[in-house]
Amino acid sequence: MEIIQTCVRGRCPAFFPLTPMLSSSGLSPVSTLLSLKPKASPPRRLFSNTCTRALLENNTSDTVATKAVELEDDDMSLTIKKRALEISSDLKGTSIFLVGINSSYKSSLGRILADALRYYYFDSDSLVEEAAGGKMSAIAFVEKDEEGYLASETEVLKQLSSMGRLVVCAGNGAVKSTTNLALLRHGISIWVDVPLDLVAREISEDRIQFSASDMPRCGSSSEVQAQVIALYNSAEGGYNTADVVVSLQNVASQLGRCDVETVSAEDLCLTVLKGIERLVRAKKMMEEAGRPF
Repeated sequence: MEIIQTCVRGRCPAFFPLTPMLSSSGLSPVSTLLSLKPKASPPRRLFSNTCTRALLENNTSDTVATKAVELEDDDMSLTIKKRALEISSDLKGTSIFLVGINSSYKSSLGRILADALRYYYFDSDSLVEEAAGGKMSAIAFVEKDEEGYLASETEVLKQLSSMGRLVVCAGNGAVKSTTNLALLRHGISIWVDVPLDLVAREISEDRIQFSASDMPRCGSSSEVQAQVIALYNSAEGGYNTADVVVSLQNVASQLGRCDVETVSAEDLCLTVLKGIERLVRAKKMMEEAGRPF
């Protein structure tokens, strides 16, 4: 067994015991994967609620408006970190797996959640593609040996599920087999449910990319949307096994927002933390109820 040293998200080096990648997959050893640093987080949305937008619409000076935004962001960040601190002891380092169709909301949520919980963040699709030699090589691998590629997805998920204190942005392959679904049970799974028209638009505008195994083959907006819907339908059964569901539309409704795109990743993160808190609290109550008097 090989031990490698890796530094993630700028934190102190951690040591992970790793086993080799499947030799038949044609991929690089998985021991090279976890040395990768995650991509930088995308910029936060400038305005995350109606109050801040109203300040600007009323011709408030740029300086005052900017300060209002900064104060709001700071308040939200403190609220998220306080909530994360409250549940961290009961969470006991349990890893969190984000499932659902790929979107900027899902990846941004993963980074913010990892930062709040002081966890490491990984994107499983990126790990598999990097092992294959990059996006184009991964696509070629899928076309040549799709079963081998799916096996490599399972191997990476197996490696990640054996560790603690991770937030993993999992690809669609994570919910498409009973083996992978069983691996997700090593942690808490969160279904990030985003409207499919938003996902299709992000793909068309090159704001996100799908994994090599799910990459839409056609370029027109209508064709991309049709493929996104088909991809969603093929994985919906797996999504429904998640421990917690966070729906962008439901969060918008709870916040009194008419436009789902005004919901920020921070809003989603706070909702996820509340869901995790309910989950760990229920588990704790069940454990206490099972104890003998």
